Amino acid sequence: MLAVVAVVLASMVGGALCAMGDKPGPNITATYGDKWLDAKATFYGSDPRGAAPDDHGGACGYKDVDKAPFDGMTGCGNEPIFKDGLACGSCYEIKCKEPAECSGEPVLIKITDKNYEHIAAYHFDLSGKAFGAMAKKGEEDKLRKAGELMLQFRRVKCEYPSDTKIAFHVEKGSNPNYLALLVKYAAGDGNIVSVDIKSKGSDEFLPMKQSWGAIWRIDPPKPLKGPFTIRLTSESGGHVEQEDVIPEDWKPDTVYKSKIQF
Repeated sequence: MLAVVAVVLASMVGGALCAMGDKPGPNITATYGDKWLDAKATFYGSDPRGAAPDDHGGACGYKDVDKAPFDGMTGCGNEPIFKDGLACGSCYEIKCKEPAECSGEPVLIKITDKNYEHIAAYHFDLSGKAFGAMAKKGEEDKLRKAGELMLQFRRVKCEYPSDTKIAFHVEKGSNPNYLALLVKYAAGDGNIVSVDIKSKGSDEFLPMKQSWGAIWRIDPPKPLKGPFTIRLTSESGGHVEQEDVIPEDWKPDTVYKSKIQF
């Protein structure tokens, strides 16, 4: 009994205990279907009704998960869901049937963080808001008291409002000899698996490397000069490209909105 209480309390205060012997399941890919898989869910963050983590960021680097279009409906995935950050931005439907407070109706979340501990082959550590969203209306707080529960999930395509386009945040510290871009708000697969960059006047795209999460970087052989054309590839092989999306006078710690979307 004491062990059960300890697991529940640990889940409620921002994480789950890693159960010995649990192995991650196969990676979840951008193959969409109607099949539901089983997982366990916990929630984290100091605000049981809000977004998580406390700085509204996480291992993907988005830093704005409490605001639209994420709206706090976010979560961490363990390794087969997070995939070393290459799954940042991917979308899932989740639902629960038990305990009695569960509505059984699916809600949509986006992966914005990594679950470093796992208690099942698939484990979602959700924002308090996302965890409560699986409850019947008015039963959100009661459901959160469960701390840990079984859920079903499936990966789905990401949809954004028609006026939401892919955005690029030039990371702090970027300069002509080092450029890092945070890529966010990709529809469709939701995640990006390769980024290429081309300077004005050049015929050659240069590949960027994943730095961490949804952040891609390049350390060029010679200083970069804008404006830059960016080409993106999604997990299922889709491509989008925009010319001169980052201007000649670009600045670090600045967001540049594109006109493209998958």
